[in-house]
Amino acid sequence: MSVFASLVEHLADLLQPLFGAAAAAAAIVLFTALVRLLVHPLSRAAARGQKARTALQPRIAELRSKHAKDPERLRKAVLELHAAEKVSPLSGCLPSLLQAPAFFVLYHVFSSTSIGGESNGLLGHRLFAAPLGDHWADALAEGGPVGGAGLVYLALFTVVAVVATFNYLRAKRTPLPVTGGQDVPGAGALTKVMPFMSFLTLVTVAVVPLAAALYVITSTTWSAVERAVLYR
Repeated sequence: MSVFASLVEHLADLLQPLFGAAAAAAAIVLFTALVRLLVHPLSRAAARGQKARTALQPRIAELRSKHAKDPERLRKAVLELHAAEKVSPLSGCLPSLLQAPAFFVLYHVFSSTSIGGESNGLLGHRLFAAPLGDHWADALAEGGPVGGAGLVYLALFTVVAVVATFNYLRAKRTPLPVTGGQDVPGAGALTKVMPFMSFLTLVTVAVVPLAAALYVITSTTWSAVERAVLYR
């Protein structure tokens, strides 16, 4: 964690002339963008995989008609088709999984009062009136929803709501083409739930330190733009 904390501090020092007291917050946004750039090739591969799965839908429909009375045989036939075409139904999960360590390190850094045996100086940084180590509950306790820190969270919630609505509308227009909805157990339910998943970001932003919330918001916004471009 000390290495990561030093990285954030150095980025904040570089950004200080441009962002002043909010330099550490800007450093977190920049760090998130760098992480997303690193996993972008995997996101492109995931997009190609989803397009390949979409192209298999007519053949999956034929298998469903052929094995309509034998669900187990249908399941095996669909899995064999994916294997033969070298298409993984789970390939789209890899970019998210690779980002998880960065989020958890950021969460722990801004949840710890000391790092490497020394006081955690990052906790003194703010995004306007909101300390990066505080939570939404702290903002409510100090000044209420329209206090200085409360207004920062209100702005962040607004951004999340806009991005989540964009993702919801887009997902409703383009349902997740995993395997036709019934070939893998739970796939049909997943397809119905996916359009609402972006709204869970509101809960995440409310319960994690502000620094981690910035990571989540930046990453979610990046994902929305990236998917709109790659899946168009």
